[in-house]
Amino acid sequence: MSEEKAPNEKRLRKMQFRERMERYFDEYKSILVIGVDNVGSNMLQQVRIALRGKASILMGKNTLMRMIVRERAEKDPKFEPLIECLRGNVGFLFTNGDLNEIRKVVMEFKVPAAAKSGAFAPVDVWVPKGPSGLDPGNTAFFQALNIATKIARGAIEIVNDVHLIKKGERVNASATALLTKLGIKPFFYGIKVEKVFDNGCVYDAAVLDLSQDDLMAKFWSGVNMVASVSLAIGYPTLASIPHSFANAFKQLVAISVMTDYTFPEAQIFKDYLADPSAFASAAPAQSAAGPAAAAAAAPEPEPEEEEEDMGFSLFD
Repeated sequence: MSEEKAPNEKRLRKMQFRERMERYFDEYKSILVIGVDNVGSNMLQQVRIALRGKASILMGKNTLMRMIVRERAEKDPKFEPLIECLRGNVGFLFTNGDLNEIRKVVMEFKVPAAAKSGAFAPVDVWVPKGPSGLDPGNTAFFQALNIATKIARGAIEIVNDVHLIKKGERVNASATALLTKLGIKPFFYGIKVEKVFDNGCVYDAAVLDLSQDDLMAKFWSGVNMVASVSLAIGYPTLASIPHSFANAFKQLVAISVMTDYTFPEAQIFKDYLADPSAFASAAPAQSAAGPAAAAAAAPEPEPEEEEEDMGFSLFD
């Protein structure tokens, strides 16, 4: 009897999970694909509480979730890119709110963790200089790691800051042992937002860090590149047409200046070349006239009669 009951309970849980996932697909418009490596159930519960009313987290077996998404994609093709996201220890975070704000709430929850041998370092690890708290008997251990030390007040003191592990490198056993001896927990583990699914598009979560100005700068950079390529190969596009008109206008003006042919837009350039002084600004003219008028209005100095009566000249 118990053997028959167990499969029924398992089947019931799968049906309930399917109904829940289908309901989330209907209720929410955006999905964050979250990685939960080294994340405990306690932290996951804390995140759920913080997101209550704003988002819902759904965790399950990838095979079951992939099957549900695939069936959903048969009805609505926009869910098809979501199938490839179900790889590794991941889950779905459903929300209708601001994606950047939801991600900030998720990433606030972190716990310190010790380095594990063989794992890849998520960040650079530095061992600070100063007293280590270890007795001189561990000097050989530091020497094996090429770390300069000295003995001060009966304890080992590290002379300089040591870049022990680089980001992305695999943590070796020696580095793990040293960090354990020093009581350093260099890593912080928490939920990571890896991908974003929004309106049928899947993109990297790093896109959420871009501001509106960054997006506009990238857009105009792409427009400039399209315009440059179009002008180079002589193929007109919407991005290159303004530049083509400007270049054509410059050539027409150059021809008009060098010949007797003219047109209204080019006449101002020909007039300027014929008489540049006629285009002097009124403001500079007035400012130049001001000192002149002031000089004219100033009384002329009276002649020095005494020097004239002296009866000699400098050129005599």
